[in-house]
Amino acid sequence: MAPGLAVLLSSAACGDEQANGTPADKPSGTTSVQPSSSPADTLTIEVRASAEAPAKTWTLTCEPPGGTHPKAAEACAALAKTKDPFKPVPEDQMCTKIYGGPAVATVKGTWNGKEIDTKFTRKDGCQLHRWTQVAPLFGNVPKVR
Repeated sequence: MAPGLAVLLSSAACGDEQANGTPADKPSGTTSVQPSSSPADTLTIEVRASAEAPAKTWTLTCEPPGGTHPKAAEACAALAKTKDPFKPVPEDQMCTKIYGGPAVATVKGTWNGKEIDTKFTRKDGCQLHRWTQVAPLFGNVPKVR
């Protein structure tokens, strides 16, 4: 049976419950799906002020936010609002020559059931944009010494 028809028939069968404003036992045909990680999803984030600098490392889980990340809730929110937070910049993408600094980060683990092993930099405009979209994931970037 088509989903729309099933909703129509189940609404008609509820009769007075619907008319009186009492919610039906069945969900309506409209649902909202929020991107999120499952409890088994864990990310390890390693951030360096430069390629040669010592790393700061955190773990992150979402739903509920946790791990060793100093601002887990903010990091999870940034990941949830980005369509594909770990998608790399396509190799043939034209990018501006805007340099955002020497900081680098790696993210490994699983997110939404997918294996993640990616690197973030700020070496050009495309990479800088990608970093900025999920910046809370990287916490306070360590200073170059």
